[in-house]
Amino acid sequence: MGRTYFVEEAIGQYLSDLSTKFKPYVTGLLIGQCSSQRDYVIRAVRTPPKEEQKEGNTSPSKLESIDEEWITAHASQVSRMLPGGLLVLGVFIIATPELSKDSQNALRKIIFSIEKSLTKRRLWKPAEEEVSDRAALQVCSATKKIVCRTYDVQDPKSSAKPADWKYQSALSASWLSLDCTVNVNIHIPLLATSPNHDLEKNTKNGLNRWSKQIEDSVFLINGQVKDDDTELLEGQKKLRGNTQYSTQISDVKVLTQLSQGSSHRSTATVQVCSGSINLKGAVKCRAYVHNNKPKVKEAVQALKRDIINTLNDRCEILFEDLVINEGPHKKNFERVYHVLPQRLFVPFAGSSVMLSDYKFGDEAAVEIQERFVEMLDQSVQDEDIHIAEELNTVDICPVTENTDDTQQKQLTKATLLMKLQQNMGVVIAAAVAVFASIFSFNYFSD
Repeated sequence: MGRTYFVEEAIGQYLSDLSTKFKPYVTGLLIGQCSSQRDYVIRAVRTPPKEEQKEGNTSPSKLESIDEEWITAHASQVSRMLPGGLLVLGVFIIATPELSKDSQNALRKIIFSIEKSLTKRRLWKPAEEEVSDRAALQVCSATKKIVCRTYDVQDPKSSAKPADWKYQSALSASWLSLDCTVNVNIHIPLLATSPNHDLEKNTKNGLNRWSKQIEDSVFLINGQVKDDDTELLEGQKKLRGNTQYSTQISDVKVLTQLSQGSSHRSTATVQVCSGSINLKGAVKCRAYVHNNKPKVKEAVQALKRDIINTLNDRCEILFEDLVINEGPHKKNFERVYHVLPQRLFVPFAGSSVMLSDYKFGDEAAVEIQERFVEMLDQSVQDEDIHIAEELNTVDICPVTENTDDTQQKQLTKATLLMKLQQNMGVVIAAAVAVFASIFSFNYFSD
């Protein structure tokens, strides 16, 4: 038996509008949530036109000209704008009858290309029982006929399976949100024996270790540790005559384990380091789950992944910004510190779900608005942009190689760390260059 996709009713009108505007075909992404019981689609987003296509609403006449790399890059950008619990769960194509028969092959290639790209960026591993089917939606622009199939992205030889596509009104109006603020203090030593100190590579390695700590953390929901298989809303009262619950899950605390427990024996090694990278601050995290008897396990997993994704995404955005504005050579440990972008949330009409994005301190609201139009085909008003984290000014005294006085070096480092601790409203990526040898104690499990 194939999967069933419950789809926000407004998506039907959106696809219909696209079919009249773009000929002979238009592609896009499907956004929603997968669960063991049901799959939900709450958003469809067309692929942004390339520069040469912006003059008119036309696409190349043959499906062979579909730019798989362009669509995949769009999916990667959109995935950064999704809070925990939501993902790019499929793709669609609206095509003329002449092109429809070849559409499924094109969609299959795109689905596997997107999955490969997103998997490469992830710092977490999918659970064994996780849904790995992705939707391929084909719409005929003339007859409006819809054909939905799925492919198992864990199986490169996967063949198409039929799936149901069912519209439902107000599907995205009453989702449950889980919010938390996580204090981050990640110290990444740079080994003296390392041939180079590539900031991006070392940061990625440090985040990988940190992500495992988040995976092993304990999550308190409304002050309680709940069993994975219990219903998230257990014990809460429904409002009479209403499908929504009287309280919204929002108070989540994350307890990071200090050790791996008595069952794991650890040893310590001493390594000589020539510097360090410090990620320090507080990040705002949010996840959404459907309200159809969600399990605690689903909610906690969604929030864990948002915590990991949001810090990883910010670092990636920073490195991309450095390459664009300062050139690739600037990635190699030349700056004293960088401020990572702040997180913001934006609602979309008819939904209780808010989408996410990131901004640097010098970015204007109009840049955010343009990004939402391009990436999510959504107009955003100034008042709809909600900055989740404060941005504080940090005065940093850089460490220079010309300083010979050891005491001055130690003072500069102490001043830097102290000032970072006073500005916990924003995550700071501090590349602290300490040219005297430092001994870093790293603990590894047997």
